[in-house]
Amino acid sequence: MARIAGVDVPRDKRVVISLTYVYGIGPSTAAKILADASVDENTRVKDLTEDELNKIREVVDGYKVEGDLRRETNLNVKRLMEIGSYKGMRHRRGLPVNGQKTKNNARTRKGPIKTVANKKK
Repeated sequence: MARIAGVDVPRDKRVVISLTYVYGIGPSTAAKILADASVDENTRVKDLTEDELNKIREVVDGYKVEGDLRRETNLNVKRLMEIGSYKGMRHRRGLPVNGQKTKNNARTRKGPIKTVANKKK
């Protein structure tokens, strides 16, 4: 397993795909990182030399990834909740934040349904 930014990336996949396992790196950022490190996107992680891995690690160190990015995101959400903004209230209540409808969907955000049946009289 190759470790990049504290994450074990899969060995048998292409490098451009494996880099997306790091939090904060998507497909386009992974392609930019490999271009800056002058590494071919189609090579497998197991075929990379130690020199190429070190180049990739150096380039990734320039980006905000993993722990730092998670911490910053959580602090942003906390700040919204503390100032009492609309988005902060939606975060606090566990509802969709970005204007989505909740009548039909939003099951993952709202949680399981808690319905009570009417009692027969």
